[in-house]
Amino acid sequence: MLKRTPLFEEHLALGAKMVPFAGWEMPVSYPAGIIAEHLAVRSNIGIFDIGHMGVIDLSGKDVLAFIQFVATNDASELSENECQYSILCNENGGTIDDILVYRLPDRYRIVANASNTGKVLAHFAEQAKRFSGLSIKHRSDLAMQSLQGPKAKDIVPELSGLEHNHCAEWKGVLLSRTGYTGEDGFEFFVPKERSVEVWRGFIEKKVQPCGLGARDTLRLEAGLPLYGHEYNDKVGPLEVGYSWAVRFEKGEFIGKAALQNRLVDKKLVGLKLSEKAVPREGYLVKVGGKVVGQVSSGTFSPTLKSPAALAFIDKELSQKGQAVEVEIRGNLYPAVVSAKKLV
Repeated sequence: MLKRTPLFEEHLALGAKMVPFAGWEMPVSYPAGIIAEHLAVRSNIGIFDIGHMGVIDLSGKDVLAFIQFVATNDASELSENECQYSILCNENGGTIDDILVYRLPDRYRIVANASNTGKVLAHFAEQAKRFSGLSIKHRSDLAMQSLQGPKAKDIVPELSGLEHNHCAEWKGVLLSRTGYTGEDGFEFFVPKERSVEVWRGFIEKKVQPCGLGARDTLRLEAGLPLYGHEYNDKVGPLEVGYSWAVRFEKGEFIGKAALQNRLVDKKLVGLKLSEKAVPREGYLVKVGGKVVGQVSSGTFSPTLKSPAALAFIDKELSQKGQAVEVEIRGNLYPAVVSAKKLV
């Protein structure tokens, strides 16, 4: 049986197309369509149901030491009500999940990807055996919503001065100035019993509801890696260009030795195509007939009005402006290497 967020009936009432995703029944789009939803977030504002994300609270005497050991970034640098991006690596330097780590007044909070929540909980339970006095709580009583776009701050003007990657209370709900669209915005931790109330408050203000389709095209344009596409149990943070989130100097952590000795011969880049054929995950990238890489994510970019992709290619061919070709259904289409952030 697919799980449902507290907003399931709201999505149906708004005419959403529902699809299975990571064990959940989620909206992929609404009647306006993916392109309209995408452009609303780029130029105005949109609201996403992200109630499928995993929320895990950690507390206890050794909680900071635990986080330092399981995650790559340095959580000791967090001030109260601040968060940071981090990665949970396996011993081989591959990725278990990419996460957000929040330091709250009385605990730490982890936000995990929906597809990995069970895996992360199991990983935490296993690693917690090394530590004492640690509490791990899956916050299944909370759901999340994400308000994204350059005008998001106009909807919550009292928090327009909140710094990026910081959180605060708003109308009894904890929110953070975070998101995964490449735009400004806020993510809300909402008690399930208040989810409909909060959601309807934004819908009544004519905020565009947005589904998984626009969420994916937005993050791809912004060059943001997604687990299962750019990250997996063999590909880690160094390959995707996130070495800034790996703090070797902080002490021992899972995967440290493997990452220190890792030979990174591929680099994640953006690809821009001028013709209409859309590259998809797994399509080959070639130069002079030789395979030099592979597409990890591809789409039609609503902002660029042309196909675009993220791809891992040989480091020596990863400079901006490099001409390559993408093999799509047996035909080669010209593309140009760009920065991961495509727009």
